[in-house]
Amino acid sequence: MKYSANSVWENKDYYDVAVVGAGHAGCEAALATARLGMKTVIFTVSVDSIALMPCNPNIGGSSKGHLVRELDALGGEMGKVIDRTFIQSKMLNKSKGPAVHSLRAQADKANYSKEMRKVLQNQENLDIRQMEVTDILTEDGKVTGVQTYSGAIYRCRAVVLCTGTYLRARCIYGDVSTQTGPNGLQPANYLTESLKSLGVKMYRFKTGTPARIDRNSIDFSKMEEQKGDERIVPFSFTTNPEEIQKEQVSCWLTYTNETTHEIIRKNLDRSPLYSGIIEGTGPRYCPSIEDKVVKFPDKDRHQVFIEPEGIDTSEMYIGGMSSSLPEDVQYTMYRSVAGLENAKIVRNAYAIEYDCIDARQLKNTLEFKNIEGLFSGGQFNGSSGYEEAAVQGLIAGINASRKIQNKEGIVIDRSEGYIGVLIDDLVTKENKEPYRMMTSRAEYRLILRQDNADLRLTKLGYEIGLIDEERYKHLLKKEREIEEEISRVEHTNIGTSKDVQNLLIKYESTPLTSGTTLAELIRRPELNYDILAPIDKSRPVLEESVTEQVNINIKYNGYIKRQLRQVDQFKKMENKKIPDDIDYEDVKSLRIEAKQKLMQIKPSSIGQASRISGVSPADISVLLVYVSAK
Repeated sequence: MKYSANSVWENKDYYDVAVVGAGHAGCEAALATARLGMKTVIFTVSVDSIALMPCNPNIGGSSKGHLVRELDALGGEMGKVIDRTFIQSKMLNKSKGPAVHSLRAQADKANYSKEMRKVLQNQENLDIRQMEVTDILTEDGKVTGVQTYSGAIYRCRAVVLCTGTYLRARCIYGDVSTQTGPNGLQPANYLTESLKSLGVKMYRFKTGTPARIDRNSIDFSKMEEQKGDERIVPFSFTTNPEEIQKEQVSCWLTYTNETTHEIIRKNLDRSPLYSGIIEGTGPRYCPSIEDKVVKFPDKDRHQVFIEPEGIDTSEMYIGGMSSSLPEDVQYTMYRSVAGLENAKIVRNAYAIEYDCIDARQLKNTLEFKNIEGLFSGGQFNGSSGYEEAAVQGLIAGINASRKIQNKEGIVIDRSEGYIGVLIDDLVTKENKEPYRMMTSRAEYRLILRQDNADLRLTKLGYEIGLIDEERYKHLLKKEREIEEEISRVEHTNIGTSKDVQNLLIKYESTPLTSGTTLAELIRRPELNYDILAPIDKSRPVLEESVTEQVNINIKYNGYIKRQLRQVDQFKKMENKKIPDDIDYEDVKSLRIEAKQKLMQIKPSSIGQASRISGVSPADISVLLVYVSAK
């Protein structure tokens, strides 16, 4: 039962910012506001669930590693914490070009949560409060505070909503349906109605998680061992690589088979996903095993990754077999997989439904268009994943602080970072399912690599106030060393000496018939900066992070220049701003659908308008003429 009216009372601790939710988005939002001098309170349904990892036990992965690196470059915390708590680390896609290299680390889930909680508890300007927020308080369309289940009112100047998957959460497997948040935690059942009363449009989304199986019941001899990288690369640009080289824990790979698929097909009528019990829309790019079997009938097997949840637990995460099938079917299904014949389930797989918003109600600063001072980040915005949540929380926290300081909001555009791609997609396009970041979504991925995130964004982090002077000076030194070394390599001549020819023959590269530059040799596919070190007599001693940039910038110079020209064209469209007070009914020759979509989204620029579904190139031409005339 909700509090009674006469139990309402006002807490006299006044705050600049209230953050609702202490998952990955909430943690980054609260740390950002507190570090920017805002007196901040963060609310959570359970202090023990701070930075909880209720699903997969890893940080990073394809494109997600880019997001964590960018967050770190701006002054966020996730990269630092995973560097202290990982149990295995791997750079994915190393056989491909550097644009799609992505770092991924297995986390010790309990330790990660503990470490992040410690960071929050020791952060100046930040109070932690275990309490459910039930109402957002406003006056004249502007946030004035929040009210909790107990009836307490906390006055503040801005609110950041980071509710994750907790709003009216329901966990389901088979015909079992429980009103609960992830991992059996208390759901937040009242805030949705408060938001609806403020005119916020809500969606119902679904995600899911696989079973956790007792390590002692698994036969690893029937599986392929997956080891971490020999040389560990840190997530944070502030982490000394030498300090994190350690013994790693293995993961394992096995596969489903036709027996597994037949068990699933025979029990589809018992799946809440197909019987209509589940109402929410699930993620296309992280489907349940039922979805995989139904949608890919030609596949005779699917990968299953067996991943440890931590050092001090025997629970193993069964990656690739998320499910909401009944408990008895889960046992039969998992035990049909090689190595899991005697599997003992510790936690059942389940689907979880929750309320989230149509993110097109947000500005690209992540502030609600119609509620001043109300910001939003994370899965509540219709995205999926810890990393997507964290970067949104950081940006929402930064912009909530800047709102209070009467500063212009920070917007990272699509040519500046994966963060920009993620937020632009969320606030511009209609997402009818949980949004997942992928490298293919980034048009300029060759220049938005995970290795150069600091060079792209740390200056901005410094200007915002989240990067200290020492780190900023180190960045300037790195930039200078890269520039000087590229110039030296471009102008270093290499002759046809015996040492040179022998080295080329060793790497199956065509011997020289005349002199060339070191840079030209680096551009050969089979060679690189480090391979040529024995014949580079004037090579200086530089950090690995510097030499990596030298090699990439020389080897891909032509492609990078071409993409930078594309960015110039993109910037021109982004810089053509659309007035806030524009009346699209006055724009003659715009199609009706275009007018409706433009009025709904209210794009800030011609560039953003061009990415709205239902707005054609012809509509953009008309709009461009109109705005230019104005």
